[in-house]
Amino acid sequence: MPKNTKTSTVHQPEYPVRGNEFVGRVVSAKAPKTVTVMREIVVYNSKFERYKKVRSKVRAHNPDYINAKENDIVKIGETRKISKTKAFIVTEIVGHSRSDVVHEEMNQETKHAQLKEKNKSEETA
Repeated sequence: MPKNTKTSTVHQPEYPVRGNEFVGRVVSAKAPKTVTVMREIVVYNSKFERYKKVRSKVRAHNPDYINAKENDIVKIGETRKISKTKAFIVTEIVGHSRSDVVHEEMNQETKHAQLKEKNKSEETA
């Protein structure tokens, strides 16, 4: 095994993490044991002296013990070629997408408002 290979204590030994590591959002988790991760990179365009966002989609192996779902923010590490399209593995779940958190907060607020209305209607009756 090369000296620069980083192995996680959680990972299976047949998929050592080496090379690039980055954080991205899971866009699709429809395929078994596979997720599609999108990362946004800010790149400087010298001709126009502006910054632009560049998106990149990468397919990664999703182990059973991690089981990342859509809209999760995950950390991905480069590994050997696992299949025709997969050369990355999900190493950990960093968090959840802000849109999910906002939706959860909105659901909690609406439930709270509904409970208040229900209590008011019971008090008047």
